[in-house]
Amino acid sequence: MQGIKDWIPTSEKVQYIQSLLRCGFDTIDVGSFVSPKAIPQMKDSAQVLASLDLSATQSKLLTIVANLRGASDAVKHDMVDYLGYPFSISENFQMRNTHKTIAQSVVILQQILELASKHDKEVVVYISMGFGNPYGDPWNVAIVGEWTEKLYQMGVKIVSLSDTVGTSNPENIDYLFSNLIPAYPQIEFGAHLHTTPTTWHEKVDAAFKAGCRRFDGAIQGFGGCPMAKDELTGNMPTEKLVSYFSSVKANDNINTMSFESSYNEALKIFTKYH
Repeated sequence: MQGIKDWIPTSEKVQYIQSLLRCGFDTIDVGSFVSPKAIPQMKDSAQVLASLDLSATQSKLLTIVANLRGASDAVKHDMVDYLGYPFSISENFQMRNTHKTIAQSVVILQQILELASKHDKEVVVYISMGFGNPYGDPWNVAIVGEWTEKLYQMGVKIVSLSDTVGTSNPENIDYLFSNLIPAYPQIEFGAHLHTTPTTWHEKVDAAFKAGCRRFDGAIQGFGGCPMAKDELTGNMPTEKLVSYFSSVKANDNINTMSFESSYNEALKIFTKYH
């Protein structure tokens, strides 16, 4: 929702998230504690959280934070389990995304980890530009490995490799996950993949076969990164993930009837607001 200009009323956000909480997903990304000037759509995240009914769900809640102030706001909410922190290994993208250098971001992440630990929250670090870099910064799989080691030393337990602008392919997905997962058994690795309509299957298949079991999705691929050059590149469609896991007989605990209802809710919201 963050890239949508029209204001989506808080009640409609709550209704949509409530429908997702019935589906059986492990974690739902419910909002962002970020600057309302930068992302006006997310300024009601505290109200959204306060309005959710969690009595009939096992799903955990995640909110995105970009700095210590946002993390301080997020940890006030008991129902939040995870703080998601976007950490780019591209100096250019980190500046674009958070107006911080990588070195500054490391300091902020350390502060967020300490704060999260005090409030019994877990931090999910998204390594953006995890699969390539279109901005001319140095990138190779060794750099991703080096940053994974640094994050591990800092105490990060969940690392989501993020294909922020759709540069991943089955080869680098397979290489990274099949090397990192055995090397860091204490870390839960996730795949935050962006894709075009024709390449989703090969990406998911490569990550799953390489041992990844945490996948991010958005219904119909709505959203995506505003920096991506190709307008066909969106988030990984959740319905594609659900169909893939069904085809490989993976137990994903998804209630298909509830998911169908959420899918319809998503269509209503994302066709109404632009």
